Amino acid sequence: MDILLISVIAVIVIALIFDFTNGFHDAANSVATVVATRALPAKWAPAFSAFFNFVAYFVVGTFVANTIAKTVKAEYGGVALAFAALFAAIAWNYFTWRVGMPSSSSHAIIGGLVGAGIAAGGLDAIDVGSVTKAALGIVISPAVAFSIAFLAFYLVLGVQKATKWHDDHPVFKGAQLVSAAAVSFGHGANDAQKTMGVIAALLLGAGYTDLQDDGSIMVPEWAAFAAYAAIALGTLWGGWKIIETMGLRLTTLHANSGLAANIGATTSIFGATSLGVPISTTHAAASSIVGAGVGSGKGANWKVIGEMFTAWVITIPAAGIMGFAMYHLTQLPTIAAWISVGAVTLLFGIWAVWAMLHTVHASDIEKEIPGDAELAEPLPGHPHMEGHGPVD
Repeated sequence: MDILLISVIAVIVIALIFDFTNGFHDAANSVATVVATRALPAKWAPAFSAFFNFVAYFVVGTFVANTIAKTVKAEYGGVALAFAALFAAIAWNYFTWRVGMPSSSSHAIIGGLVGAGIAAGGLDAIDVGSVTKAALGIVISPAVAFSIAFLAFYLVLGVQKATKWHDDHPVFKGAQLVSAAAVSFGHGANDAQKTMGVIAALLLGAGYTDLQDDGSIMVPEWAAFAAYAAIALGTLWGGWKIIETMGLRLTTLHANSGLAANIGATTSIFGATSLGVPISTTHAAASSIVGAGVGSGKGANWKVIGEMFTAWVITIPAAGIMGFAMYHLTQLPTIAAWISVGAVTLLFGIWAVWAMLHTVHASDIEKEIPGDAELAEPLPGHPHMEGHGPVD
């Protein structure tokens, strides 16, 4: 077995580790609303979401994977570039997860690819079309998700007025589960493909595959299966710090507003996936929660939202800088490269394992979920809307 093949296999393993971090980092996209409204016990929510993450494998194609794979032009790709991009994305995911900040795994990998690509070949190495498509998704998907969730709440409110159901009626909780399953499916469908795209680009750059006649990159079946399995396992692990932020700190959710939030997220994610646009499912889900909270009159925690928006803005440049720096470390003379890259990777790995062993879990989050009396109160400064509170 030659050194190139060993290196490719090692980087594929790292790509799947990134996919695992994507799963636990973005688990909140699917389960934050059902956990916050007690539609599903916290301890069961990750398994519920992970199942639908994986089901997407049997349905969805590879349009998003090809967009990611073409971020850096094929002639500049290879093992070093893929490693540098993946290390940057994984590091950013762990950092933002540790502080409980819902940033984008998608933008982290795009930033890592762009940074490593510029280090490898300057701006000429970057496929402007693919990056532009991703950039449009950054701007459009949160706006679409917020707007649809805001409007969906009024549709749900109309049903309430006709039926006299209260905010946490079992029908709304049941509909929340169905819509959360759809968000989980969409998360798997869009985000697992990003890892598939990195693996496909790696194989192309290393000479193990070729472009097809239509200009697309073939994604091996084993890569697709592995990517969906890895993201599902990550979701199963939980990532409770970000679930805590999205479910409990952005706004106050009831089953009716949680349903509206899921409708907004699902519409945005499914629309983008069908167009091959690698959007941030985190941005879509968080924006939907805020839209539903504002629509319901519960308001929003604008301080937390401001911190979240800051993380959104700096994700691509931060990951880009790390990808740029790591690529240059790989280009040092052989012994220096092995020592420097090995030391950075080892130290980061030790910290990441420590962080995973010292984090909050489902039982901790369940203690924070407000009871009925607390849910009845809006956030300070945001009067509760009349006409859709609990009905006796």
